[in-house]
Amino acid sequence: MGLGSSDKGTVRVIAVSYHDSLAVLQEAKPVSAGPFDRTEWFNLFTQHNEKKIVFCVAKQGDTMAALPLQQMDSKRLDALTNWYSFTWRPLLTENAVAAPLFAAMARDLKSRARRIVLAPLPDEDASASLLTKAFREAGWFVHRTPCDTNHILPVKGRRYTDYLASRPGPLRTTIARREKALSIDIITEFHRDVWDIYQDIYAGSWKPSEGDPRFLKDFAMEEGRAGRLRLGIARHGGAPVAAQFWTVEQGTAYIHKLAHRSESNRLSPGTVLTAALMEHVIDRDHVALVDFGTGHDRYKADWMEEIRPRFRLDCHNPAHVGSWPHIARAALQRLASGISAG
Repeated sequence: MGLGSSDKGTVRVIAVSYHDSLAVLQEAKPVSAGPFDRTEWFNLFTQHNEKKIVFCVAKQGDTMAALPLQQMDSKRLDALTNWYSFTWRPLLTENAVAAPLFAAMARDLKSRARRIVLAPLPDEDASASLLTKAFREAGWFVHRTPCDTNHILPVKGRRYTDYLASRPGPLRTTIARREKALSIDIITEFHRDVWDIYQDIYAGSWKPSEGDPRFLKDFAMEEGRAGRLRLGIARHGGAPVAAQFWTVEQGTAYIHKLAHRSESNRLSPGTVLTAALMEHVIDRDHVALVDFGTGHDRYKADWMEEIRPRFRLDCHNPAHVGSWPHIARAALQRLASGISAG
């Protein structure tokens, strides 16, 4: 456990505990910043994840912070993420002061793990920086590295036509030439037959095998029930040729999955469908931000305007001899990076 001070100088205890069920989150109701912070998201993990789930919780008065983790082996804990997670961050209840709560968890976790890996962490909300500081000050060796990029579009109050006019000329030309050959449907409720179409298109695309199709389907069903689903289907001559799975929440549109049949490349159905969904979320849903997830795909730059880094914290407990080789390798990498940068 750790200690914090109140405004009046009285000591308020921070109690750290560990939980293997969602009950602690359901009771405390941490503030959600998007789909990957919600209790419903972590509930899917309890249904589909074979690894042990651990919620490390720090409570101070009526405020709380939590780290959703998964037990990789007896000495390692990782962030509770999967194939579909854009990001991972600590959970906080309203009015919680992050720094002392993070510090208490970092200290207590030294008795539970030799290694903790947290990724992909954002830092636009200071999550990566605050956790780096907390773990280092608690005595962990922390190797922080960029691990991915997040492509976003701040809409800035524009209408779709204004946004489209700012896109690269070749992209606008492709949309104008191909959109008449395709019909578009955007579904906001989950229908099994439409989801089957999405899965069939994905299977016939250039995409790798789905990471966990049951997880994704259950997530789409949950988003449909909540009114957050935006599932687009493009057809040519009545035959489905492209599909995209988006959601809309708290002023942000998230682009989760997109695919088109490889034999339909000449029609550019993915480009036309993305344009239609962009128009829908900008002009109908009035989002302030579009989030194209992570990855270095070149085509994302045609649609998005900014990039946010994502970070990996590899935390090693130096009290364990088994951590020393990892610490030595990380230190050598830092040295090499410094020499290269110089």
